[in-house]
Amino acid sequence: MIYKNHLPNVLTLLNLLSGTIAAIFAVEGELILAAYFVFLGIFFDFFDGFAARLLKVQGELGKQLDSLADVVTSGVVPGIVMFQLLKTKNSLEIFNTEIISWKTSEVELLPYVGLLITLAAAYRLAKFNIDERQTTSFIGLPTPAAALVVLSLPLILTYSSLEFAVNLIENKWFLIVLTFLLSFLMNAEIPLFSLKFKDYTWKSNKVKYVFVGFTAVLCVFFQFVAIPMVILLYVFMAALFKDATN
Repeated sequence: MIYKNHLPNVLTLLNLLSGTIAAIFAVEGELILAAYFVFLGIFFDFFDGFAARLLKVQGELGKQLDSLADVVTSGVVPGIVMFQLLKTKNSLEIFNTEIISWKTSEVELLPYVGLLITLAAAYRLAKFNIDERQTTSFIGLPTPAAALVVLSLPLILTYSSLEFAVNLIENKWFLIVLTFLLSFLMNAEIPLFSLKFKDYTWKSNKVKYVFVGFTAVLCVFFQFVAIPMVILLYVFMAALFKDATN
């Protein structure tokens, strides 16, 4: 059936639509709604590739379209969200002493640091499209994973009862360090295993099954705080079990 050729691209376009809606909400300061639409976009992003492999209609158009959609959903939106989180303060203070002025005339400069995430995501996606090494695994943190970390922050601020997590996110130094860390990890030469299953045997996928199991446990006990913890676990397990990235 000819329609099957278009299904993966339709899912990719739904990813782009979700990301575009999320960007509008993020600009308007509706970060919770932005987060939900990014999660929806990442859901479509997972299943477009799955559908393409299942229907055996993988092609260059789908590959390019997927990256273009991800630039918006997993690049532009996280950058805007980090911009909004940093916008609440225009100086960095230690012991109530201003050490860096981030305001020139009426323009606050500090929030624009968050847009580094957008630049790093775009660069990572461009590299991914021409990197023949990343067919069964990843080199560098995938952009959706970085986006999940950023979009979890307003959810944690709103819904989490863990005071230490809320205090950490309200610390502008933490947000700046996180911005640089995510930007670095997306483009670092760090091999990470893919969560795509060629088969479902324990022998071939034991690291993935262990990761999924830990993810489920963390989500049950920590809810939205589990999201950055899961991404950290992902990087840690990839470094610990390097053979799983092959």
